[in-house]
Parts: sequence; C-alpha cells; structure tokens
Amino acid sequence: MKKIKEINIAVLGDGGWGTTLAILLAGKGFNVSLWSAFSDYAAFLDKKRINTKFLKGIKIPARITITSDLGLATRGADCVVLAVPSQYLRGVLKKLKNTKYPSAAIHLSATKGIEIGTLKRMSEIIREELGAVKLAVLSGPTIAHEVAAGIPSTAVIASRSASIRKYLQDIFTTDRFRIYTSDDVTGVELGGSLKNVIAIACGIADGLGFGSNTKAALLSRGLAEMARLGACQNAKSKTFSGISGLGDLVTTCVSSYSRNRFVGEQIGRGKTYKYIQNHMQMVAEGVPTAKSAYALAKKNKVDMPITREIYRVLYKNKSPIKAVKDLMTRRAKKE
Repeated sequence: MKKIKEINIAVLGDGGWGTTLAILLAGKGFNVSLWSAFSDYAAFLDKKRINTKFLKGIKIPARITITSDLGLATRGADCVVLAVPSQYLRGVLKKLKNTKYPSAAIHLSATKGIEIGTLKRMSEIIREELGAVKLAVLSGPTIAHEVAAGIPSTAVIASRSASIRKYLQDIFTTDRFRIYTSDDVTGVELGGSLKNVIAIACGIADGLGFGSNTKAALLSRGLAEMARLGACQNAKSKTFSGISGLGDLVTTCVSSYSRNRFVGEQIGRGKTYKYIQNHMQMVAEGVPTAKSAYALAKKNKVDMPITREIYRVLYKNKSPIKAVKDLMTRRAKKE
C-alpha cells in the first residue's frame, strides 16, 4: 500500500454522503475525484461547486475532480468509495467492470441497504460482481450535512482484514470525524440498513402526534429486531449496541435531516408514499430496505413486528393507525 499522503481516491455517487466524503478527504490533502451518474449534473457541480440537490450550502473544493466518466473517475485510484443508492449499486459495478479501473484498489462501501430480490448486503454484491477485491464497509450515525459542516461525528469501518481497516481508519479520521474499526462486516452493514426502517416508524409516530414514550418504545424494540436478524446472520450482538447499531439508530430516528424519518412523518400526516417520492430528490433507503428486511425475516423465521408493519404500510396500503393498533395488541410476551 502507498503512503497515506500519496493515495488517489474515487468517490462514486454525488449524493449528500458521497459529496461529504469527497470534501472530507480533499480536506486532508488527498487527490479526490467525485463521480456523478448524470453528465449534466456533473457539469453543474463542476461549475457551481455546491451540491444544491443534496448538500446545500457546503462548498465543494476546486481540487476535487468532478466527472460523469466512470473510467476517468477511477483511473489510478488506490481507494474506490461506493456511495450510490443500494438498489443501483449492482448496475454501477457492472459498468465499472467494463472500464480499465484498478481492480487492486481498496473498495469501501458507504451505502446502507439490502438489495431487493437477492436480499444481499452491499459487500456481498461487491464480491459477487468484482470478485475477491480488497473490501471494507463504512457505517455509523453520520448525517451528511453535519459531517460536512465539521460537527464532531463518529463512524465505524469494518473489514475482515486488520491491515485494510487500520489503513482506512488513518485515511478517514480527522479531528472532527473519529473512526473506529470492527471485524464484524455483517453486523455493521445490517445495523446501518435496518435502522432506516425503524426511522420510518419513528417518523410515522411523529406524524401521528405521538410522544417520547412511543419513540422510546420503537427505538428499544426496533433495536431488538435488528439484533435478532443479525444473530441469524452470524453478526456479533455487541455490534448492535455500538456506533453502527444503537448510535446510527438514534440519529436517524430523531434528526430533522433524516430522510427516512421525514418519509414516515409525511405518511403519518396522511400523505401516500407515491406522493412523497414525487416531491423528494433524495433516496430514503428505508423504503426498499423494508421490503428486503421483511423478506429476509420471513426467510429466516425471525420475528420483526415493527418491520413487518412498516412493510405493510409502504407496500400494502395499510393504515398507519391500524398498524399501531396491531403492534400494541399482539399477544403478551416477555421482553
């Protein structure tokens, strides 16, 4: 591996999180390229240097190369950061394989989600499409706008390779962005994905006018659901009480910047998801993840009642009030 200050980094995905990571890395003096899937928006970003769609008010440094050319973005990259929406990741990887991209690079997934249909996590998709590449995942309570604004934040980088996670820890750590490491790739990915479903539930509770008691119940019981599914996937239980589990769950369920909480709040106020989607530019990962998590729970015979009700509200047009009643009147049980 190259010395820290000599590496080139490609960030694939011009959303709020991808843009934030590109800014953070450029601020440390690395050579950074930011890839957008859309040529017209790449040209706009290159000229205006502000991501008005996904990261308003944050300046993109001139030293960051912005392009819609996937081959150009990844040329000579020592690290490829994947920050595209979960349901589009496989398609981007297929395109990436058709370029002369550096397959020896470290691949870091910064995407939170579970693919619909295959029920695969992002690291599994990367392995399936690119083979035995050097691989790690990044997750945690990281509202993009707060990280970009320099608000003290933490995250976890997980990899099965101790050298890779330590190397990436050194690259991403700043005095305002503290990185921890883990070897539990499965647990870190599941925590980052499933918490978005619980955030939709918390948003619905907000939209219905419920209080702190309801949110506390959803957070605690939602965390129990996440850990149960993690256990059947051989994830470590302690991961779900850490930064990428409880930490990320709390942030996403309470932040005014949370897209998933916002979607739930609008549903609680009577709007349909179709209407909300038509008026949102950003992706709420909890929506497709609710479908995948529901299917994964059924497949593994894991009880996830909150996830089940959110799936029914989103995909079966179930009334949020009826979902609440069904959750509250289930058979009595031990905690």
